[in-house]
Amino acid sequence: MKTANYCRHNKIVLKEYPDVMDVVQMCQILSVSTKTGYKLINDGVIPCLKVGRSFRIPKTSLMKYLKSAGKS
Repeated sequence: MKTANYCRHNKIVLKEYPDVMDVVQMCQILSVSTKTGYKLINDGVIPCLKVGRSFRIPKTSLMKYLKSAGKS
């Protein structure tokens, strides 16, 4: 799939999610376990914000990750 089509497809799929999501929502989108989601965050693969003891992931960070994963 071409990059432009891939990005457009992800925007449509992610439209129902909030602009800033929690780890559980991110894991639902990526179809991974929460353990894997926290590993992606702690390794710095997906940039996020830490609010208190919880992580908040901007939708743009997740879209960049998906775009880079699509190129591999």
